[in-house]
Amino acid sequence: MPNILIIDDDASISEMLSEALENEGYTVSKAYSGTEAMMFLSQSQPDLVLLDLMLPGLSGEELLPHIKDIPVMVVSAKADIADKVGLLLGGALDYITKPFNMQELLARITVQLRRKNNSDSNTLRVGEITLYFDKLTVKIEQTEIRLTRTECAILRLLMQNSNTPIGKTTILEKISYDTPDCTERSLKQHISNIRHKLQTVNGKDYIEAVYGIGFKLKS
Repeated sequence: MPNILIIDDDASISEMLSEALENEGYTVSKAYSGTEAMMFLSQSQPDLVLLDLMLPGLSGEELLPHIKDIPVMVVSAKADIADKVGLLLGGALDYITKPFNMQELLARITVQLRRKNNSDSNTLRVGEITLYFDKLTVKIEQTEIRLTRTECAILRLLMQNSNTPIGKTTILEKISYDTPDCTERSLKQHISNIRHKLQTVNGKDYIEAVYGIGFKLKS
């Protein structure tokens, strides 16, 4: 089930939201300050964020620009239209004012997650790597890298089976529909090209050659 991060310094509201969301089948994570939320987001990728604005440490307004590729719904007592407009233009996908109706909030969450699932059909995320099939790009640490169609197909397969070695023959069979020109001889070069492109961002080697088997993605 989707994981929702609640960022709110009011423990009673946080617990109320958590209970309602868990009753709907969601998993819930909580942060009680902007700084705590930043630490959480550096290590985890929730499916949706419920963001209060008046937080200790970093405020919600200061935190919002740092939340990338995650739908954010602002849940705040601030009711001024200028606040709402500014935050919606600044990246929030929805804004609901406290006190709120729980059923309305749950309905809005359902809508945002549905939209995310539709957009995610062309996206695959493993750890800090995000692959966009439709754009033939991969993103690491906000840096986008262009891939060839063959490189994209290979990386997609490795990401779908992260930390599991995939044999060379299996790779060629699985990507044959998208890239019929890839051969056993050229596969090694394509893998080398992908490794080099990913390494240029932060020096990490994300792909490991497994002796006698093939290759695997290290997440």
